[in-house]
Amino acid sequence: MSNEGLDDLRYELELKNAEIDELMMDLQNKIEEINKLKLYATKLKYEKKNLEDKLDTKIDYDKSQMKELDDLTEKLREKDAIIEDKQDQVKYLRSLIDDYRQQLSQNTENLEVQLKKITKTYENLLEQKDAIIKKQDEEISNLIKSKEEIVKSNKTNVISLKLQNEKYQEIIDKLTKTN
Repeated sequence: MSNEGLDDLRYELELKNAEIDELMMDLQNKIEEINKLKLYATKLKYEKKNLEDKLDTKIDYDKSQMKELDDLTEKLREKDAIIEDKQDQVKYLRSLIDDYRQQLSQNTENLEVQLKKITKTYENLLEQKDAIIKKQDEEISNLIKSKEEIVKSNKTNVISLKLQNEKYQEIIDKLTKTN
């Protein structure tokens, strides 16, 4: 074989290797696509499982709601029976209330008489309280006036003492300067 034939074979080998590399890259891309599709299929299976679980939960919830509604219906029947019993009790209590109203009417009349007496006594006490408050207000006014006069007197005394203090200070200053 000649060099040219060998070069051709090498060239063909390189082309084949390049084709193999290209096919390997295609194969690698296909494998990646397959892996992505497997992941997507796994995700879909997981979502399907979640949806089935949610559906089962919803069904269980709906069943429990139906059970609760049945229980509530039964409770309503029981409450209706209790209400009927209570209505009978109310009728009886109304008759008692009518009797008590008559007694209350009599007691009210007696209480009104006593209230009138208490009201008069209370009015007298209020008048006494007002008189006491008026006297206290007058005494407070007198005390305030007295305090104000004392304050004025104290201010006058303070001013007088300041003036005397100034005179004494002047005398002391003169005496200390002359010495």
